Amino acid sequence: AERYERNPRALPELKEYQGIIVPGGFGARGVEGKIKTIEFCRKNKIPYFGLCYGLQLAVVEFARNVCGMQRAHTTEVDPKTKYPVIHTLPEQMVNIHEKRMGGSMRLGAYTCQLKTNTKSFKAYGAKLITERHRHRYEVNNDFRDILEKKGLVFAGVNPERNLVEIIELKNHPFFVGTQFHPEFKSRPLSPHPLFREFIKAAIQRQLPSKNRV
Repeated sequence: AERYERNPRALPELKEYQGIIVPGGFGARGVEGKIKTIEFCRKNKIPYFGLCYGLQLAVVEFARNVCGMQRAHTTEVDPKTKYPVIHTLPEQMVNIHEKRMGGSMRLGAYTCQLKTNTKSFKAYGAKLITERHRHRYEVNNDFRDILEKKGLVFAGVNPERNLVEIIELKNHPFFVGTQFHPEFKSRPLSPHPLFREFIKAAIQRQLPSKNRV
């Protein structure tokens, strides 16, 4: 990611990959390189799976480059951004301000209601699921309308607090981001449904065009 920050002209090498994952994480290191990678995957139809921070940065990328919100960001990296499309909840802000970092995360299992006619709903085969979380920052609901109008699909939402849990893009082989951590529930012989579908999309990209389903 840091290399792509320094040299964006190297991004076309990503076409050699069948799929790209941006996993969970914290901080500003390599963030702009990750955002450039996400943009390249979006535009070039490379299967993309964003986990936690990978969802948040996908929202930042979409806000900047599709919605025209120049310099949109997460307040984790830019607390003064004009477009804080990713931010912390009020109760989290109190904990962070008082340096109680251990109490500033959304942890554990939360429910997620899936929107029908989405890749996520097809993968799970259910309308209501439960997934495990470990994060401080959330999609800012103040920007959901414009993001949705421009084509970002909010495929899963926590029904108790109306928090975004899954994003998708239409007309893309696989572009999915989750606020939760599906890797926590995935096993070698029992893969998580979203990992399964991501790998299917990667296999399809690898196959010659005449053999693709």
